[in-house]
Amino acid sequence: MTNRATGIGSMPGDDYAESVQIVLGEVGDLPFLPELPARGVHAGMTARALATITELGVDLQPAGWRLTDASGLDHGRAVSLLNRDLDTAEELRPARLETIKVQVAGPWTLAATVERPRGDKVLGDPGARRDLAQALAEGVLRHVQDVRRRLAPDRVVLQLDEPALPTVLAGGVPTASGFHRHRSIGPAEAAQAIDWVIEEVSASGVETVLHCCASGIPWRILSQTRLDAVSFDMAQLVSADLDELGSWVDSGRQVWPGVIRTEPAATLPAASEATRQVLAWWSALGFTAAETLPATTLTPACGLASASTAGARAALALVAEVARNLSVEQGKMER
Repeated sequence: MTNRATGIGSMPGDDYAESVQIVLGEVGDLPFLPELPARGVHAGMTARALATITELGVDLQPAGWRLTDASGLDHGRAVSLLNRDLDTAEELRPARLETIKVQVAGPWTLAATVERPRGDKVLGDPGARRDLAQALAEGVLRHVQDVRRRLAPDRVVLQLDEPALPTVLAGGVPTASGFHRHRSIGPAEAAQAIDWVIEEVSASGVETVLHCCASGIPWRILSQTRLDAVSFDMAQLVSADLDELGSWVDSGRQVWPGVIRTEPAATLPAASEATRQVLAWWSALGFTAAETLPATTLTPACGLASASTAGARAALALVAEVARNLSVEQGKMER
């Protein structure tokens, strides 16, 4: 049985070619297109997602990214930066690329960070958040098609980054004044917006995963979507998550546990210790040593933007080693 390793997406520094080379050298079967937010606001998670959108006008205001009548120069800079990064990845791609993972901010994190034309978040306007989610879905499809054209992978994995999703669902996103909170979003609408993005790419065989490294992952809502997998920080899970997570696994869908801490002061464990922790986690879900574990994709707990270049390389190498160790342990169980 084969397990995979990959990164969440963000990497340190401002040298895109170096980051691509690190990813290709360390993670094995599931490399990803890195994101380098240290390069500034045009390279951040929100800007990267907005760079895929052409249906709506977008510009950068003092308060952040905002929908406008027509896109401004800053949106053009974000688009240009994304295209230059794809040029670099195309130059460095190996002769055979089986799979590549791309990341984009999901519809609810975008709605919680992008402003409407007259101010306050898109989240507060049902029509605006619908328009943004549907424009994102169309933009992501074009982005995936561009990645396929440039890099010629056999398969593409799309990761929707949704760090704000639990806060959106809990009604915890503050209004512009800071004195109130935007209303919570209902389960049906939350699932529908995620599915709009998935439906655009699923016809071409794209594997989809939602990443959220916050606590309070809404497993029941995500189970109503067409997602193939959920990526999360293993340390953020609480006992209440286990039943829902177990039902997710029993339904045949994947989990991508983040098994390596990513805080700047965190000390990387030995690969053997990290492997034992993953096996213990599976055991807590009911998969004991007598059973065959599902194939698993392992990641760091979150992005690596705050790490040093050497630290990011070491974290990715460690995750890959733990994935190999886990495959060895599973092989022992099967014999």
